[in-house]
Amino acid sequence: MLLFAASRLLRAALTILFVMTFAFVVLRLSGDPALLIMSVDAPPEAIKAFRQAWGLDQPIWDQYVSYIGHAFTGDFGKSMRDGRPAIELVLERVPATLAITLPALALKIGLGIPAGIYAALHRNSVADRVTMAVSVAGFTMPSFVLALLLVLVFAVTLGWLPASGSDSAAHAILPIITLGVGGAAIMARFTRSAMLEVLGQPYIRAASAKGVTWRRVISHHALPNAAIPTVTIVGFMIGSLVAGAVVVESVFAWPGVGRLLVSAVANRDLAVVQALLMVIAASMVMANFAVDMAYGWLDPRVRSAPAGH
Repeated sequence: MLLFAASRLLRAALTILFVMTFAFVVLRLSGDPALLIMSVDAPPEAIKAFRQAWGLDQPIWDQYVSYIGHAFTGDFGKSMRDGRPAIELVLERVPATLAITLPALALKIGLGIPAGIYAALHRNSVADRVTMAVSVAGFTMPSFVLALLLVLVFAVTLGWLPASGSDSAAHAILPIITLGVGGAAIMARFTRSAMLEVLGQPYIRAASAKGVTWRRVISHHALPNAAIPTVTIVGFMIGSLVAGAVVVESVFAWPGVGRLLVSAVANRDLAVVQALLMVIAASMVMANFAVDMAYGWLDPRVRSAPAGH
């Protein structure tokens, strides 16, 4: 198990390094931030001084080595807009994002898994067809469309909830619903598929033939085995907690990481964008690592597989 965990940790570290390298190169090849921040009308001397102050006049390899070296010490640079440490700007927005994504995750799991199990146990029934139809509608509808519909109904027409902002708990309700509906639909479909696959296995029929009650067959045989593929979806949703609300935060003017990412990209604030992508990548990678560990615990065959598989 230790070797299994070590191989996954090494893979996680290499993935984060790759993301940091890719973001660094792409951001610097996509244009000169000095021209955007200072405008094209700024004197050439001012633009040159700006590039020198931020190290943008150095060869890209030297910039990269300096960036990686400082990153390993926890220094991800400073914002070109206000001079504050980039990682500080990012981390102060994380609580606001988690305030809507964590309840949304609970909504996804609390609605999606029971709905998927119920649909699988009542396959081809009216309830199954209705559940899957709602699920298809839920995950195919773009989040910004759902957000606008919710605003139109609950904020504009009924006046029950605020349309935007973050001044009270009521402001979080519509963003949470918007994030939770699509995820619950995906969770329901995956849970249903996993349950149907398990219910068709010979050991389920054998347990029933031995006189085991159907309730016990479901709780002790079907659900534990169906949990393995479902863990993947839950892990992906956990990993996307930080990055999964970019559109929703923009629509509802929620002051989280997603909104910061949009503004940092628009302003070509390199250090902030790089810090954001690193935090997002780290959260995704660590969630995948947790999923791998859960796989190893749920299915010992995974632990004994070669590291590359």
